[in-house]
Amino acid sequence: MTDIAVSAPPAKPGRSLWDDAQRRLMRNPAAVASMWAVAVLALLAIFGPMLWVHPVDEIFRDAVGIGPTLQNYHWFGTDAEGRDLVARVLFGLRVSLLVGVVATGVALTIGVAYGAIAGFFGGAVDMAMMRFVDVLYSIPFIFFVILLMVTFGRNLVLIFVAIGAVEWLTMARIVRGQAISLKRKEFIEAARAAGARPLEIVFRHIVPNVLGPVVVFATLNVPVIILAESFLSFLGLGVQEPLTSLGKLIVDGSRNMETSPWMLLFPAATMVFTLLALNFLGDGLRDALDPKDR
Repeated sequence: MTDIAVSAPPAKPGRSLWDDAQRRLMRNPAAVASMWAVAVLALLAIFGPMLWVHPVDEIFRDAVGIGPTLQNYHWFGTDAEGRDLVARVLFGLRVSLLVGVVATGVALTIGVAYGAIAGFFGGAVDMAMMRFVDVLYSIPFIFFVILLMVTFGRNLVLIFVAIGAVEWLTMARIVRGQAISLKRKEFIEAARAAGARPLEIVFRHIVPNVLGPVVVFATLNVPVIILAESFLSFLGLGVQEPLTSLGKLIVDGSRNMETSPWMLLFPAATMVFTLLALNFLGDGLRDALDPKDR
């Protein structure tokens, strides 16, 4: 009797963590809707002020403080100085997102490098570096930011640096914990055996493997920074004229809410929508990148 060889079906390649994360993310309706909402907001922030019919600084002296109207495309009305509120909201959205993204970038750059080095080297190095973080944590956030801004002056770049220089502390702790668990893995031991230098191991092997928590933190940190800038604007330390932000528009609208409620309503609604979209997207990414659900 002749044996018939049956070929086994080819093995399917295993899915990576990122493939699984993408599939879980796309199965989350709230996260997908938020991702599209954030994309639309980003496009409006980038191109809206350039494409809208009214420049952000144009003053309509015959239309000061009017309510929403289709006439002359003043869909959101005008502010107390006669500037079109749609143009102001679009430009304020651009500045608020820019502050959130750039300050988060500053926080990630400092926090990821600092936490990875502390966690990988351990011992006295880790002890000294994390005690420095504890000292900075004991300083109230708003006091530290105000101190930086009063000392070095108030401008948009300093707002990026001041807020980012405070927000990196949490990121450093997150990355340090990840680095401590990763430094005993086989691929790290293999890199050591191959003669890789310590800093090379940190930035070529440790940092790429902590990108999951970093991405989640970055997404959730942007709305936190937008709110922080709004609070600084309430204190008069945020974005200064001729620039504006959603926080500053809300502060200006709160001064005229009894006579011109639209000046508060539209910037506040834009900020609420932006913060909700970013938070839902961050929650979706956190669930998608959770290794326990893989």
